[in-house]
Amino acid sequence: MVELPRQQTQTNGVEMKEAHSVSDHAPARRTASKPRWYWVSLAILLIVIALTAYPAFTQHPHQPALEDFFPTVFFGEGTFFEFNRLTLARVIMGVLVSLILVAVARKPQLVPSRGQMAVEAIAGYIRDNVALDMLGPKTGRKFSGFIGFLFFGVLSMNIAGIIPGINIAASSVVAVPMVFALITYVTFIGAGISKQGVGGFFSSQLFPPGLPVPMYLLITPIEFLSNFIVRPVTLTLRLLCNMISGHLLLGMTYFGTAILLHELSVLSAASALTGAAMFVMTGFEVFVAFLQAYIFTILSTVYIKLSVEHH
Repeated sequence: MVELPRQQTQTNGVEMKEAHSVSDHAPARRTASKPRWYWVSLAILLIVIALTAYPAFTQHPHQPALEDFFPTVFFGEGTFFEFNRLTLARVIMGVLVSLILVAVARKPQLVPSRGQMAVEAIAGYIRDNVALDMLGPKTGRKFSGFIGFLFFGVLSMNIAGIIPGINIAASSVVAVPMVFALITYVTFIGAGISKQGVGGFFSSQLFPPGLPVPMYLLITPIEFLSNFIVRPVTLTLRLLCNMISGHLLLGMTYFGTAILLHELSVLSAASALTGAAMFVMTGFEVFVAFLQAYIFTILSTVYIKLSVEHH
């Protein structure tokens, strides 16, 4: 039997003691805890499900129709302060997006949470890949806040369509898209006048250089319609029509599933298909909400770019 040298044996013993000492004094590994907003959101979701579960099983399923876009008035009917379900959706989503952005901006963490990372990633993308890339460093920094406001504002109104208890996009009626379009309209006209002056701006928009003078009789009315009428109208209609169609498609899948389960007949087995379509359409509606907010932001940035640059 071979004996180890005494010095090596002592060294091994010291190393083992040190290892045990380090392991004994090592801090306990913390388990990742969910942030507070997660539990608050979960609690609100459970409350909404509990409040809507009984009517969902006892009342006839609601069939989506155009009447959804003209809901019952809570108060102020016929006045400027008329308040209904869609108005409530706008207020809720406006307050919600404001609270999220303020919370992220006021208490940024050195090691960001998932929510902070998501907001910062979206804001950084809009600033770098939209504002700075399309408008240049100087003008892009000037309008990056406005462009970010457009994206998050339109997105919050769009995403309301999949939130339980609201179930309809706040931008699915003409008022919301029109307001955002008018804000963009005033902004790009103001940006052009600020950059080129009143005469220079309207001259660049209505009288493209390099054309024979008689051609302006034809070109100027077309430029006027294109730059000052068509732009805000297309911004409004594109967002409005997409949100209306999205609500109706999503509502039909929920309605079909509810009808099949409510009747409890042989056809109830088909609810598995409509139920799957319900989840697919919900995901698709989220995608459309982000896509339409992005398109609205891109077009608004393009209009600002065309206003501040000479043709």
